[in-house]
Amino acid sequence: MRVEIKRCRDKPAIESNKAMELSAASKFTYRLGTGLKAGVDVVRALESESTLGSAKHRSAMLKLHQGTKQGFALSHIMQNDPYFPRLMTAITRVGEETGKIEEALLILSKHYDHQVSTKRAFLSSIAWPALQLIAGIGVISLLIYLMGILTPAGGGQMIDILGLGLRGGEGVLWFWFYIAVVFGVIGLLIFGFSKNFAGVQNLIPLIYKIPIFGPSVQTITITRLCWTLSLTLGSGIDPIRSIRLALDSTDSEYYQSGADKSEHAIRAGASLAEALQATEVLPKEFVQRVDIAEHAGSDAEAMAQLSREYDERSKQAIKVLTGIATVLIRVTVAFLLIYFIFKIASVYLNALDVDAVDMNPHRAF
Repeated sequence: MRVEIKRCRDKPAIESNKAMELSAASKFTYRLGTGLKAGVDVVRALESESTLGSAKHRSAMLKLHQGTKQGFALSHIMQNDPYFPRLMTAITRVGEETGKIEEALLILSKHYDHQVSTKRAFLSSIAWPALQLIAGIGVISLLIYLMGILTPAGGGQMIDILGLGLRGGEGVLWFWFYIAVVFGVIGLLIFGFSKNFAGVQNLIPLIYKIPIFGPSVQTITITRLCWTLSLTLGSGIDPIRSIRLALDSTDSEYYQSGADKSEHAIRAGASLAEALQATEVLPKEFVQRVDIAEHAGSDAEAMAQLSREYDERSKQAIKVLTGIATVLIRVTVAFLLIYFIFKIASVYLNALDVDAVDMNPHRAF
């Protein structure tokens, strides 16, 4: 169904500060897409949606309901509220412009549902090493605390068997602080990369060169671009707009930077493959596959075929990334546990050596 829309001139007030969770995104796009496909009016569907989910979700849906009731486009309301993922906004805009909003929403639902399944599989695979890490932190914290409250028979302080220089309750708090700093730094690095702080996303080509990891990340990103192109070209959107929307759907400023170059190439008479190559951000293998597919059919048919192929590649790539993350966590936990075990053992053996020297009646004075 084609939804009559108009553009928002004034940005609505931003109330949400947290993006929609994957599970909520999957359910929302499925319910709305199914409802629209069945002929339900979009305003009525959103009114029903505004009664479901968390308080943030209901608030965001209420804004969508009020905006669409006034005739504004869904995508334009979404883009002014950070609660809605950028990919959802981009694909919703594609659906509105092509008159295939139901198809776009259902494609999004499948995408988010796959991400939810992958996330659950990932969390399940790292559950045991995560418990080991928590247990290890708990044991170390207990040892630090005991070293502060126990006193050896000869007086003084307990031997620092961990070699951290931390004792008692204060030492435990410092230990937790150091752990928080480490995880905080990791979180800031991830956040900074996602926001392209200081142009850090320009390092993406270097990341792609990392064996196994890099190609997997690249495949997942190209899959997003591929099925967005398939949808837009198949719906009759011109190649310039299609490529720009596809690059937007990657949610990466690195890829979005190639949009103007592709537009210039198309205006100069370039084919789809040549325009994609002109972006200078896409892998040669992908461009070559598009070029081959173009010779076998139309641009839309070529991208539809490639999108199915890359969807299968993406599933395998996600499994690879999940396996890498699981191995890294388990290796880290094992390294920490082994380090402290050997540290404690070395202190204990040194203490035995000292006792042996003290008990030797022939030792030199």
